[in-house]
Parts: sequence; structure tokens; C-alpha cells
Amino acid sequence: MPGNMLSKGEVFVIDTDAASREQLSAALQQSAYDVICFADGASLLSEARARMPACVLLEMPPDRSALDVLRRLREENCMAPVLVTSANGSIAMAVDAIKSGAADFIEKPFRTRDVVNRIDAAIDEFGQPNSNRQRWLPGCEPLTAREGDVLEHLAVGLTNKEIARRMHLSARTVEGYRASILKKAGARNVTDLLRRIFGQGSPTQM
Repeated sequence: MPGNMLSKGEVFVIDTDAASREQLSAALQQSAYDVICFADGASLLSEARARMPACVLLEMPPDRSALDVLRRLREENCMAPVLVTSANGSIAMAVDAIKSGAADFIEKPFRTRDVVNRIDAAIDEFGQPNSNRQRWLPGCEPLTAREGDVLEHLAVGLTNKEIARRMHLSARTVEGYRASILKKAGARNVTDLLRRIFGQGSPTQM
């Protein structure tokens, strides 16, 4: 981190690729973050019990063990935003990560600057006073704050890529949120969802 900059907090990182770790560490330090890299989830969890990071960046291995780390962080009341990365991502994996408490899901290979921007955005989102608010659909399970934001963008006709760009998320993450919203609402697709919201189950009037 440049010597004349105040630290924006610590970012805990698990990434098995040495080159990725070095690039991320350099970029995060340049952006005034302190970086602590961990070899495994157990050591990260142990450190997270001692102090709260500003953000956590978890690589998802093929065995999906990062989901267990993510759930443990939430169970132990570590409320820092967690971003999950994967070289073998899928929509199902993104949905699982989001359901387990991830703020974003980023596919590899990624541009280091994009990851830093998403970390900034996630920290800003979690730091807002109303970031824990929930929104309701009639007769459905409450939506999380991020799901509510995605729904608002869907309602004005934005595509996944457009929503991702506006919310500083990956398109795969937005797909995960959309799938979760549809499941909670019991809707077949976005059109069906919007009919339920705005038309109360009846066809919308054009």
C-alpha cells in the first residue's frame, strides 16, 4: 500500500494460483487495502474470529469447499462481504454461492482491476445503513437487498449484462440472483414474474 494512504481495511484472500495472488495483492495494496493471503479455509476462519476483514475473496475449488467456509463465516457473524471466484463457474454454482451469503460471483480468468472495483462496490453496499433491508413479494419469501435491486432493474427491462454493469457485478452473479428471485416468487420466467408483481397474476395490459 502506498505509504501516504490510509488503509481502507484488510482483504482476506484464498487463491491457489500464485500469479493471481500476486496480481490481486499488488492491485489491492495500490488501492489502499491491506491484503492477507491464506492457504486454506481453516486458517482464514481462525483469523476472521480474531478480527473483522473489510472483505473476503474466496476461490471456489472443484469440491466446492469454499461454500462451507462461506457458511461458517456467516454462522460466526462475520458480516464482511464475500466474493467467490471460480475457474469452472456455472449458474448453479453462482446460485449456491449467493444462497450461502456471497455478495458476488466472479469467473476466472478475470481482470484484476475489475475485481478491485467489485470489492469496492461490495464494501460500499454492505456499509449502507439500509443494506440489510428486505423486500417482499406478495405471498412469497422476502427478497434480500441485492435481490430487490436486481428486481428493480429487471422491472424496467434491463438485460443481465446491463444490470451487471450498473451494479458492478458479474453477469453470472446477476443470473444467480434472478434465478433466486424466480424461485421465491414461483415464477416460470421474468415475464411471468412481472405479471405477478404488476398484474397480480393476470396478463399485463399493453
